[in-house]
Amino acid sequence: MPLLYIDYPSWLSPVIIPGLPLRWYGLMYLVAFGVTYLMTTYQLRDRRLAIAGTLTQDDVMNLFFWTILGLLIGARIFAATIYDTTGRYLTRPWLIFWPFDENMNFTGLQGMSYHGGLVGAIVAGVTYCKVKKIDVLEMADIGMTAVPLGYTFGRLGNFINGELYGRITAAPWGVRFPNAQPVPTAHPAARMVAEQTGIDITGQSFVNLPRHPSQLYEAALEGVVLWAVMWFIFRKRKPFKGFMIGVYLIGYALARYIAEYFRTPDAGLGFIIQLGPSDNPGWLFLSPLNITTGQVLSLLMALAGVLVLVGLRIYARTGARVETFETMDTAHSASDRNARRRARKRINRPR
Repeated sequence: MPLLYIDYPSWLSPVIIPGLPLRWYGLMYLVAFGVTYLMTTYQLRDRRLAIAGTLTQDDVMNLFFWTILGLLIGARIFAATIYDTTGRYLTRPWLIFWPFDENMNFTGLQGMSYHGGLVGAIVAGVTYCKVKKIDVLEMADIGMTAVPLGYTFGRLGNFINGELYGRITAAPWGVRFPNAQPVPTAHPAARMVAEQTGIDITGQSFVNLPRHPSQLYEAALEGVVLWAVMWFIFRKRKPFKGFMIGVYLIGYALARYIAEYFRTPDAGLGFIIQLGPSDNPGWLFLSPLNITTGQVLSLLMALAGVLVLVGLRIYARTGARVETFETMDTAHSASDRNARRRARKRINRPR
């Protein structure tokens, strides 16, 4: 009987060159930054943008440097404080950025939070723009439009690492990840999936079953689809500055929220809100009412996006009215000055 699932490719390895601390996940980060940089500079060549031509290449490079630094710091802090349940980093915070294990083997910075990275990148980017007097909203529109396509490669790195895999599935595109946590064969859902995919569980207490390749789902939804929507639909039709910020926040939050239903909850956290069945193991989807930490953060992110759109819309309208009033006042002042000048001429005119 043919196997009705996909075995994780044996030739894929997290390490690029055996014996060297070079991993595909780190390389994917570099590719993501490179793609985002290229998409940003492409937009800055559009002379219809007010900011185009006002930034030097050094300005853009420096902005990217500080934004990436903020991203890495924020992503690492969130991962160590929100997603780590051991308390290791809370008692020894200096280990958050320590890239070695207890035996002084280089491990890199293991564990990065997207939401933390977003917060860190925003803080660093806004701070740099304020210091250098760069239009924050215009630059943010450009950056947010470029980010999703670069983000795609980060999720591909997760797939190559065989991490952040999804919940069990009998779908023919389900992938059997070698490092996935085995599930108990005594569970009815596990037996059903094993039977449907042709996996023999005779005499086994636990079995490694096919999982949703949720990393690829996220790469498609949060990366390619979101980028295409922002690039081809909204990029040249934004009604006010800062519009793309709200679109990105809401779009990513929606895509991530949906993808989380296919992804296994983070170890030790499970479902932070459990309004559905209480006997729901993390590796199995039973109810949309069982909510993960990633979904809660995505809801907050979507709310922030709505507030950004509403606030900036009000700001844009108010700014336009103020500008109109100032223009009218200037015109009236000029008219009054001209009137007074004509009156003086009449008074001084010889009779």
